[in-house]
Amino acid sequence: MNRRHTVVDSPYGPLTLVATDGALSGLYMTDQRHRPPEETFGDPDPRPFGEVVRQLDAYHARELTEFDLPLHLSGTPFQRGVWEQLRRIPYGETRSYGELAAVLGRPGASRAVGLANGKNPVGIIVPCHRVIGASGGLTGYGGGLDRKQRLLAFEGALGAAVPAADALF
Repeated sequence: MNRRHTVVDSPYGPLTLVATDGALSGLYMTDQRHRPPEETFGDPDPRPFGEVVRQLDAYHARELTEFDLPLHLSGTPFQRGVWEQLRRIPYGETRSYGELAAVLGRPGASRAVGLANGKNPVGIIVPCHRVIGASGGLTGYGGGLDRKQRLLAFEGALGAAVPAADALF
């Protein structure tokens, strides 16, 4: 397995991009929960990330609403199923953990969906920030609730969603 990484600037702080065998396998924010150790990212090398950076720049410029990149996502079959469903949530929209569990045919598995969502290795591109609580509140985000709120506001998806009470303190 050939791994490379680079760090790029974004409106949400530095993003560490990781490629495995030429496909994007990680996009990690500073202080992100479940961020793997730096030594697993491979050698620094910006070359494999030209198209990733181009699409991220277009997203941040509001010129791109759906990413089209080769991904190398390592996880359990359930996690990969959740991540595939995340990619189907349209830009500017949200889904609840329960809604995702129902789509996966596991209506009682909203907590398991939440755990899989939190382990998403490619934030923003696999839009785990678009998942909210059943009440419409913002709950959990590996990159922090402040970033989740900013991403949803940027995409115009905050219509009914409000921060969870514990996020306000």
